[in-house]
Amino acid sequence: MAVIDINADLGEGFGIWELGDDLALLDVITSANVACGFHAGDPLIMRRVCAAAVARGVTIGAQVSYRDLAGFGRREMDVAAPELTAEVLYQIAALDGIARAEGGRVAYVKPHGALYNRVSRDPVQAGAVAEAVRAYDPSLPLLTLPGSAVHGVAEGLTVVAECFADRAYTPSGGLVSRREPGAVVHDEDAVVQRAVRMAVDGTVVAVDGSEVSLKARSICVHGDTPGAVSLAQSVRSALSGAGVALESFA
Repeated sequence: MAVIDINADLGEGFGIWELGDDLALLDVITSANVACGFHAGDPLIMRRVCAAAVARGVTIGAQVSYRDLAGFGRREMDVAAPELTAEVLYQIAALDGIARAEGGRVAYVKPHGALYNRVSRDPVQAGAVAEAVRAYDPSLPLLTLPGSAVHGVAEGLTVVAECFADRAYTPSGGLVSRREPGAVVHDEDAVVQRAVRMAVDGTVVAVDGSEVSLKARSICVHGDTPGAVSLAQSVRSALSGAGVALESFA
């Protein structure tokens, strides 16, 4: 039986601005990537999401980012490795402190947006993120793409591969840039079919029609897209119907 985790990005509001339905998604997913304040989120939102995740038995992960509130963490930045390590360490520690106050803890780390894409190909930036995790708690898994540069620099750490049901893939197994048309898949039936294929067969069809192998333990459904809750519910139902066991990797 295939075993898969469903994760989503949560806590991405700021102050009075809300993004996505965190509470509804927490009833569907098995792992929550919680924004730590650098690309979105604030202490109150972080606390609310952590408390709700603990109440539902959902695993909490630190969604770390470049310091880029205005760009939602989607603008690539050149940050010196020591500074990036310190900033990622800061984010993990902040969220873990809040999670522990609510009876939980941070159980894994996932880079967000531009940082996620950068560490997939840049071993220096990947090494800086890995060093932050290693410094805080080397037992924390790092969630990233299969074939990411993180796999080569995370000595002593557990690296877990994930795939994206609602993102388009290049023939090489990377994600199509959000600057390109069709980078996000919005058709619910297509997303559901892709999720089942990823979990059961370990493959996805790339934008050029080729088949790409994706051996992943977790599937991400973005929480900031229109209809995210319905989409996540459909994905979960289809995976269960296909005989896939749903369980957090952490």
